[in-house]
Amino acid sequence: MSGSAAKKRVFTNKDGLDLVVFDYGGDDLTHSLPLVCLHGLTRNARDFDGLAPFLRAQGHRVLAFDVRGRGASAYDPDHTRYHPLTYAQDVLDFLDHLGIERAGFIGTSMGGIMSMIIAALAPDRIAAAVINDIGPTVDPAGLARIAGYVGKAKPMQSWAQAARTLRALGAAAFPDRDAAFWDDFARRTCREQDGEIITDYDPAIAKALLSADNAPADLWPLFEALCAVPVLVIRGALSDILSPDTLAQMGARHPAMQTIEIANTGHVPTLDEAESQRAIADFFAGVGEK
Repeated sequence: MSGSAAKKRVFTNKDGLDLVVFDYGGDDLTHSLPLVCLHGLTRNARDFDGLAPFLRAQGHRVLAFDVRGRGASAYDPDHTRYHPLTYAQDVLDFLDHLGIERAGFIGTSMGGIMSMIIAALAPDRIAAAVINDIGPTVDPAGLARIAGYVGKAKPMQSWAQAARTLRALGAAAFPDRDAAFWDDFARRTCREQDGEIITDYDPAIAKALLSADNAPADLWPLFEALCAVPVLVIRGALSDILSPDTLAQMGARHPAMQTIEIANTGHVPTLDEAESQRAIADFFAGVGEK
């Protein structure tokens, strides 16, 4: 389960699925702008277990979502609905349910694409965005790597085995991380079920990923929808998803865009890095709710 400081909120969406958001709120908030955290393809709200309490301590209400098919949210019996457009609409509907009209967004990988979609669908709802290691052009090598493992993990017999398995799979992205990092990584991305450790997402998302309906589209118009608001892009220096060329093109289209690069890190920065957290806090400190 996500951070103990968070309240678990449940919303039944239009497809009858119970979706979950972890709400880091409180009575002593000093910032009026809530922050919405959206995770990557095979991840869940636990991606933000380090960042959300940090931002909560800065006075922000933070909402960390489990999209359908991940974490504590319900799995969808129709795998064709596993699509960023569907997820983005779920987020907007959930925000309506919570009475939140405008927010800042923090989107990791797929969550960054969702943030772009929300900017295009409902520009008045997004005050600013942090985009974590994703862009309007996705490097084919990175996409092929992801497609190679999604939905294919076998059950593991212990948390130690899970950590070893994930380390073998992801060492190129995090070459200098220690055993404690990989144990935490396993516990954020997997769960225990019937005495085994399994990945904490519906394996059917692999079917959606390989579907023709999910083929890479031209995302530049979606990114340009963000050009009306402040944007911070975080890139892992070793990323095989967001290339330096794409990042430069993003900056050319959004000249006020801020960027930081996380050294010795691939796809995707965890946002537990001190430099990521400082940059995100400083970024939103400079964003006023209009």
